[in-house]
Amino acid sequence: MGKISQGILGGLSGKVGNVIGGNWKGIDYLRIKPSSVANPRTEGQVNQRNKFTITLEYLQANKGFIKIGYKSFATKKTEFNAAMSYILNNAVGGIAPNFTIDYSLALLSRGSLSGVLNGTTDLTTAGEVTFNWDDNSTEGNADVTDKAMVLVYNPSKKESISILDGADRTVGSQIVTIPGTYVGDTIELFMAFVSEDGKTVSNSVYLGSGIAN
Repeated sequence: MGKISQGILGGLSGKVGNVIGGNWKGIDYLRIKPSSVANPRTEGQVNQRNKFTITLEYLQANKGFIKIGYKSFATKKTEFNAAMSYILNNAVGGIAPNFTIDYSLALLSRGSLSGVLNGTTDLTTAGEVTFNWDDNSTEGNADVTDKAMVLVYNPSKKESISILDGADRTVGSQIVTIPGTYVGDTIELFMAFVSEDGKTVSNSVYLGSGIAN
């Protein structure tokens, strides 16, 4: 049974009829329980579920990066939900039912900090990925103490390896060690910067893919 506090205009906790109420992050809300759907597997519904599934898999593997990268968008929602909304609306393409994520558009970090200049990667050394970039610490709002955020995403294993407090912007290089189980897998490579205090981030950049060795 639902309970209405502070009178009829107060917050509702629980269920009254088909109205469900609750409180999230200090915000009272009401929602209507949907009626049963005669055909829950229409083409449109299936397509939306497929889009949701591939986006969810992508983001779940990269939750640590997103936690920092979408911090400024976590107003009345979580960082994960903010990232989910952005990716679904901006980076999912393809022809149904074979939807894909365009990694160049699937930002794992969004912010106003000066971004990565001339980022590249090197996979020639076994068990490592080296991220390289040019020092642009004197441009825009960049700072010499900005830290590199680098990420190696393995779609086939639905997991990633990241360094979220890496080398200073002035250093120009960061090595990520990858496990032997990645050998032969295609890996997707991303990078961004975060300010030393962790409050400001740059947009992430997609640096392409490669075969782990």
